[in-house]
Amino acid sequence: MTRPAASKLSRLLFGLLAYVSLAIGLVAIVVPGLPTTEFILLAAWAATRSSPRLSAWLENHRLFGPILHNWRNGKVIQRRAKLSATASMVLCATVMLVFLDHGWPVFLAIGGMALGNLWIWSRPEAAPEQC
Repeated sequence: MTRPAASKLSRLLFGLLAYVSLAIGLVAIVVPGLPTTEFILLAAWAATRSSPRLSAWLENHRLFGPILHNWRNGKVIQRRAKLSATASMVLCATVMLVFLDHGWPVFLAIGGMALGNLWIWSRPEAAPEQC
């Protein structure tokens, strides 16, 4: 009997994660240094577990749909997205270095961006050829 309640709770939590991730992803479109693609991928993953309507909307969206399609078909991140992410991270790191004290939080943030950038560039740019 506790199974349906647990299922309902998990759907609710996945739905909350999907909408919060989508909101952060939308904000990230205009905020340099905040990754858009990762939050949209997280939103899509959570939406498939909670909201078929949101999942379908994301998959059919003119901007997010191609990102999700590429990711599901070979974990692909296009070069344009990689360049955009790199540029926004460099801009954000530069702003932090110019305007903030050079304490450990700044270097931790720059290190996190560097690791994220390495991961992004390690992804393929085109789907693998199928035989």
